[in-house]
Amino acid sequence: MTEINTAVETAAPHRYTAAMAADIEARWQDFWDAEGTYEAPNPTGDLAGDPEVVARPKKFIMDMFPYPSGAGLHVGHPLGYIATDVFARHARMTGHNVLHTLGFDAFGLPAEQYAVQTGTHPRVSTEANMENMKVQLRRLGLGHDKRRSFATIDPEYYKWTQWIFLQIYNAWYDDEAGKARPIAELIERFENGTREIPGSTRAWNELTATERADILGEYRLAYTSEAPVNWCPGLGTVLANEEVTSDGRSERGNFPVFKAKLRQWNMRITAYADRLLDDLDALDWPEAIKLQQRNWIGRSEGARVDFQVGDTGAITVFTTRQDTLFGATYMVLAPEHDLVDRIVPAAWPEGTHDVWTGGHATPSEAVDAYRKQAASKSDVERQADAKEKTGVFTGAYATNPVSGDRVPVFIADYVLMGYGTGAIMAVPAHDSRDFAFARAFELPMRCVVEPDDERGTDPTTWDDAFASYDAKLVNSANGEISLDGLGVVDAKAKITAWLADRGIGEGTVNFRLRDWLFSRQRYWGEPFPIVYDEDGVAHALPESMLPLELPEVEDYSPRTFDPDDADTRPEPPLSRNEDWVDVTLDLEDGNGPRRYRRETNTMPNWAGSCWYELRYLDPHNSEKLVDPTVEEYWMGPREGMPTGGVDLYVGGAEHAVLHLLYARFWSKMLFDLGHISSAEPFHKLYNQGMIQAFVYRDARGIAVPAVEVEERDGAFWYEGEKVSRVLGKMGKSLKNAVTPDEICSEYGADTLRLYEMAMGPLDVSRPWDTRAVVGQYRLLQRLWRNIVDEATGEATVVAAEPDEDTLRALHKAIDGVAQDMAAMRFNTAIAKVTELNNHLTKSGGALSRSVAERLVLLVAPLAPHIAEELWRKLGHTDSVVHQDFPVADPAYLVDETVTCVVQIKGKVKARLEVPPSITDADLEALALADPHVVGALGGAEIRKVIVRAPKLVNIVAG
Repeated sequence: MTEINTAVETAAPHRYTAAMAADIEARWQDFWDAEGTYEAPNPTGDLAGDPEVVARPKKFIMDMFPYPSGAGLHVGHPLGYIATDVFARHARMTGHNVLHTLGFDAFGLPAEQYAVQTGTHPRVSTEANMENMKVQLRRLGLGHDKRRSFATIDPEYYKWTQWIFLQIYNAWYDDEAGKARPIAELIERFENGTREIPGSTRAWNELTATERADILGEYRLAYTSEAPVNWCPGLGTVLANEEVTSDGRSERGNFPVFKAKLRQWNMRITAYADRLLDDLDALDWPEAIKLQQRNWIGRSEGARVDFQVGDTGAITVFTTRQDTLFGATYMVLAPEHDLVDRIVPAAWPEGTHDVWTGGHATPSEAVDAYRKQAASKSDVERQADAKEKTGVFTGAYATNPVSGDRVPVFIADYVLMGYGTGAIMAVPAHDSRDFAFARAFELPMRCVVEPDDERGTDPTTWDDAFASYDAKLVNSANGEISLDGLGVVDAKAKITAWLADRGIGEGTVNFRLRDWLFSRQRYWGEPFPIVYDEDGVAHALPESMLPLELPEVEDYSPRTFDPDDADTRPEPPLSRNEDWVDVTLDLEDGNGPRRYRRETNTMPNWAGSCWYELRYLDPHNSEKLVDPTVEEYWMGPREGMPTGGVDLYVGGAEHAVLHLLYARFWSKMLFDLGHISSAEPFHKLYNQGMIQAFVYRDARGIAVPAVEVEERDGAFWYEGEKVSRVLGKMGKSLKNAVTPDEICSEYGADTLRLYEMAMGPLDVSRPWDTRAVVGQYRLLQRLWRNIVDEATGEATVVAAEPDEDTLRALHKAIDGVAQDMAAMRFNTAIAKVTELNNHLTKSGGALSRSVAERLVLLVAPLAPHIAEELWRKLGHTDSVVHQDFPVADPAYLVDETVTCVVQIKGKVKARLEVPPSITDADLEALALADPHVVGALGGAEIRKVIVRAPKLVNIVAG
């Protein structure tokens, strides 16, 4: 410590410093915890409380679930948490019962990877990470109801995740009712004959258990199926598309990835596609997020059409351009399509083009080789518009149902099983991708949509396809139907009706959305509450056996294989605990104890975050998912919220599709089955921006520590080497992370809170600048000095009323801050507080008590620790948290005078200070009598006076 600083602190021992901030903040955080300051009462149950508080309007405010990372928080993480805290504090001060808490989404791959590397149980490392994050979050002064916090790894929590899974498993979607119903109702219909059993003429009780299970599997909202997945033998696990690089290798380890069919659990989210689309309209979400969900769901209207393949069966395609059916000259199946093996002949048909065979002697050799090639590509690669078109002829022909032409059937990797039917009819004259494929494989083309660009109707002379929705049909007639001369819309309707009449097609709606793949070959996830009997039939565990807890295993890693061995299959870690896997259980179904084998996959990390808002409401309930009265109180439908939900949900835009879509699906299912009153989980969604930081890289492209980089002569240097600088994410791996602990130690948590909120609009990304933090620190120091004597530590306020200028400044600030708080414009709210504080500083002298108290209340949501301390110094014994937010007096919001401009011939000749309420007549008289105006007129005749009180007078003279 320097002599100067020692002298300053001796002269001002009660100055607001970082040390004082640390003391104040720690004391008030302890006080809030001891007093339960942020505890929000429920209307009933173990968290019931003061009926007067329950009777207030409610606000349920949520942050997106944090994952407890081993690296802890950097200053970018708390941005949303501070924002929701400010909003929640303001809501409390405006008379609301506010529920605001925070838990942890604690299952996940990072903890499992750490366990594989170190042998540390994932629970141990995860719980240590959570404790560290709790300390960091507490230091920020976040007003959370800690009674309601939990982690998804708590057995008391995932008991209900498993319970929800069983509700989904034991439900089916009734299209007639437009909602999910218990599977028992479907079984009853099969039993009493009121619903036809698909694919069977026998009665329900005549079917075997396996047959019944297979039939119900086609209806259940949770079901198993053979699904194409990204299988990585080198890692021993299935990967999500996002974990596969563009060259078909694993992002982690760079191992080859193959397409394989594995039996996986799925969620039938597609049953809810229309409702997921339609209900977006009632949500208060950013339009960009709604658009992403609409595009992901991808609703399209078209037709299903059957192309017969000899006596083998039919290939069914979905198309949105059934009007171009006469132009279909070949077909393409996804390499994985089930029909491929059935249609491939022993030898190439006579006249097969050499380019169709891929150089193989037989169709089966060509198909096998191409399938292996396609299996090494990710779906993203396959959909990319590659310049080189690949594929092979299957050796089979289908019949075009309208032209009667034989059309060759190919397989090609640009057709995926995940969309439509996994088969397309190719109309090369009018689709760019089909056109390129046809040129590459010497396939015929037929123009059926008349070009309007003078290219003619012979596609062999074209450079590319003619794709248009605003054109007439040509060359589209047979002995029974003609589309010639019709526009696209009329042609689609006509051909669809014709197909339906003949039983070879029908109008239908298709969705891009696929059912949710719900299995992971991991250890660190929720176990499935499912067992299999000796016939392989799945059985749900009874509720009395929940939670099914994760067992101990010796090795947390899945078994790995030769990286190039595509024929291997995963062995999840749970499968190695045979005592846990193979069990004798009484499932309470009347069959007594029997031998079963447990499901050894685990649920994906999305599962726990699909319903956590409900657990916040009633976190200790061991008998029900949530008490209906409590759920309806906090989340039920009400005016302006027709589908109910959380009042405010804040998080990053990166969760636009997966998390938000899955959570909406689960809510709708629980709503259908009567478990909750809210059909949507989150009514209002707000996406905060990102706090960015500069990333410095050396010549090798490797990030270097940002704090050790020097700036010289407009360039940046690290250990004598010139480095590049680019603005990007903040993170440990980029060596540019700044922790909130560092800022809190140097300035205090209130300064950090103010700086993050003042950096700019909350929904816009912004660069972090540690040097700028001091500006908010100085604001708090000035605020402190305006109320506290730095020598004595006592409040300096007086009882006298403030002057009119101060009252106007105060009430304008109150009005502006109140509006900004409600609209989450925290940066401009801070600017208005700063402006008021500066006005008070310049005014000099002691503050009026009434001004000081309202100033503290204005600051309280933003900087709660210093507000509490100042409130106490002003003589109050209760917390500032539940005080009423100041209300502006309208009389002081109107300016005492406004400036009126007087123009003659469009040029300003005078400026008058006039009352805002002045009349046109009085303003005209005042302007004409002004000496500057009289002099400028010089006795000229006034032809017209235009008055726009109180701001403009325009005189037309001469």
